[in-house]
Amino acid sequence: MFKKLMPILALALVMTGCTSTSITNLTAKQTFRNANGLYPVEVALSSRQQTLRWPTIKANAVMDNEFYAMRMTSLMTNRWETLIPVPADKNIVYFRFKFDYTYDAFASPGKMDSVLSPIYRLQILDK
Repeated sequence: MFKKLMPILALALVMTGCTSTSITNLTAKQTFRNANGLYPVEVALSSRQQTLRWPTIKANAVMDNEFYAMRMTSLMTNRWETLIPVPADKNIVYFRFKFDYTYDAFASPGKMDSVLSPIYRLQILDK
């Protein structure tokens, strides 16, 4: 009985090891208030998922249920950046990152999936 289950268990172990994805917030935790009220946020995505189609990744910064499209950082293949608006009366904002992407699936032209980061905090300091 155990010999029959061994290939299934091995496949499950391999699939678990191949799909780990990590999101790294590269944004400073604190920054000084500026005149235009726009603050840069940056993120890195790394994945061991072999089936992920990297060109299909769409990254967004999410703050107060608003989505801010991110663009790839020049000369980097796994980093994105954007500016998020912070009102003059706020000193702390919370945001997260969301990645939507397509991956190869057996007998399918591709399937959509997404990954969401933890919530991060940005503190705006007055000069």
